[in-house]
Amino acid sequence: MSPRPAARPASRSQTAPRSRPGPDDLRRTFEAVPARTREDEGPFADSWWGRAWVDALESLSMDEGRLSRGRTYADGGHVAAITVTPGRVIAYVHGSRPRPYRAELRLRTFSDADWDTFLDAVAARPGHLSALLGKEMPHSLVETAGETGIRLLPTAGDLDPDCSCPDHGWPCKHVAALCFQTARLLDTDPFVLLLMRGRGERELLDELARRNAEHSARERPAAPATPSVPAREAVADRFLPPLPAPLPVPPHPGQPPSYPDLPGARDPLSLDHLATDAAARAHALLTTGADPLAGLTTWQDAVRLAASRPTAGLTATTRALYRELAYATGRTTTDLARAVAAWRQGGAEGLAVLETPWDPPAGPFDRARPALAAADFPRFQPWRSHLTHPRGTLQLRFGHDGRWYGYESDPGEDDWWPRAVPDNDPVGVLSALLGG
Repeated sequence: MSPRPAARPASRSQTAPRSRPGPDDLRRTFEAVPARTREDEGPFADSWWGRAWVDALESLSMDEGRLSRGRTYADGGHVAAITVTPGRVIAYVHGSRPRPYRAELRLRTFSDADWDTFLDAVAARPGHLSALLGKEMPHSLVETAGETGIRLLPTAGDLDPDCSCPDHGWPCKHVAALCFQTARLLDTDPFVLLLMRGRGERELLDELARRNAEHSARERPAAPATPSVPAREAVADRFLPPLPAPLPVPPHPGQPPSYPDLPGARDPLSLDHLATDAAARAHALLTTGADPLAGLTTWQDAVRLAASRPTAGLTATTRALYRELAYATGRTTTDLARAVAAWRQGGAEGLAVLETPWDPPAGPFDRARPALAAADFPRFQPWRSHLTHPRGTLQLRFGHDGRWYGYESDPGEDDWWPRAVPDNDPVGVLSALLGG
């Protein structure tokens, strides 16, 4: 037996040849494909264009016997690594002698005019370009001249086989084996066929992208002409009439439109609330020149929106609004309800009093405890800006605005809720908390 590469069983999906592209994309070397096994029986190529390549070669050969032996060599894994360059496919094939034979298949390359016709036809059809990018080959570009007038598959006079063996058949079994293995390369990547015809993948894709953009630009309808004014005319000194007087500012914000209650639509009452809020903000900007909501954080604005809802109980609409605002700000509905009570008590400052204790400077805060003692109230416990009743159910909190804010909690619970109207007098706030 003559030496040859050892056959190793593998399925068709495991025998796809891997390529090593050259530095200029015009030379690709594919590793040797192992011998086929019984599981691989069937067409030598899987893709329709790979089988079309085999059919074209078989129709051009004059010797069925050499083709059959070449197929046996290819099936048995006799073909070593294959190198593809423009117009040439080369590999060493192990035959009946210890030294392998150098088999070569030369293929006529396309002229620049042929490539221009071919690339223009592909770029004009987005489906062709998409197929190539997906490593597929459209039928119209391979099987017949089709719309391009150019055939990718070999015809009479295109092929020139050569081998270092003493057999002068056309082709010999070694070149025939190389041809069959080339069909398996085409299965993996149809750009191999285009490389045989003269151009590499990167060059083709760049050129196709350019031509496709040109085709798209030509097919895009022209934009209507925009009237223009010469720059010297635009900046020339001329009389400009005075601007009309602004419309009078209405005394009250306008009413929002009515929103129908359609299936799947947002809650019309919530939309009405947001529209009313936007109208009030716009009216304040027109009348004062200042934005009443400038500087509010997302949380503060959510509390403000919830606080503007009716206070006589929580309706279904209000409860839904609370849930959405709490979820959007990462809080609970209880957090939001407590914050709403603080906002209604003192606006943004009331919310700050609820959430941020601070260390007041010497002054009104220090005078509060003697004032409470003089009014016969028990001695309150100070902590930062808070004064807490000894029974732990009442609390006074001092704000940055110099006012006192009343809070209540259930006995034995550290669950403080804003109560009473803030006042500069701590005694007055405590009396309001006690109902006095």
